[in-house]
Amino acid sequence: MPNALIFMEVLNGSAVWSQRRIVTQKSSLMLLAAAIGLAASQASAADRPRRAPPYIPPAPPVTWTGCYIGANIGGAFGDASATFNFGEVSGNGSGFAGGGQIGCDYQFAGGWVIGIRNMFDGTSNSKSRTIGAGPLAGGEVKFENRWFDTMTARVGYAVAPTWLPYFQGGGAWGHTNTDINFGGVQIGQTSKTRSGWTIGGGVEWMFAPRWSAFLEGNFMGFGSNGGTAFTPVTCPADCAWSTKATEATALVGVNYRLW
Repeated sequence: MPNALIFMEVLNGSAVWSQRRIVTQKSSLMLLAAAIGLAASQASAADRPRRAPPYIPPAPPVTWTGCYIGANIGGAFGDASATFNFGEVSGNGSGFAGGGQIGCDYQFAGGWVIGIRNMFDGTSNSKSRTIGAGPLAGGEVKFENRWFDTMTARVGYAVAPTWLPYFQGGGAWGHTNTDINFGGVQIGQTSKTRSGWTIGGGVEWMFAPRWSAFLEGNFMGFGSNGGTAFTPVTCPADCAWSTKATEATALVGVNYRLW
């Protein structure tokens, strides 16, 4: 009997060991299957084409081609002289300048830019000088430049896409006024719109797609203009004179491009 019990225990132990072995084998097979499935999914994902990134259009190229309007402000510095038959009176003056401009540009051959512009500014430039000799000694000459208008062609080269140094030149018109006063009485005056020429240059910076700012200097020459003064005592045969005027400006401004 004891031998039979021992035999049964041995059989029971073998059965338990067999069950444990079967469970272990099943677990190993499940782990192996999971590993194979993971590797297959990774290989499939690697072979699958990737989605292209969203298209971002490039920024439009910077161009100076187009027409614009703008405004400017700065200083006006003038030199004027009145030449009499007995001598000359001259003076320098300065004042405020401000106004607006309109123009068009065209960019070609890379960075070259050509354009045309009209600028109109009012000024407060005036100066007075005392006559020191001759029959009008002690009298006063007052020079004024009330406004100027320039029509210029310009050429420049964009050294960087948004920076444009340029030179310009063309015609100029200015309204000048010369008063001759003697003994508190006005004895002569010339008030005339003169024509002349201008030359200058500057640099312009396009700080936004349609906006630009500039700094420039210009010189204008208005030629000569004549007149006469008459007083019964000092100039019984009239005192003739001729005047000359030049103007220089230093301006900053802003332009808005219409297209």
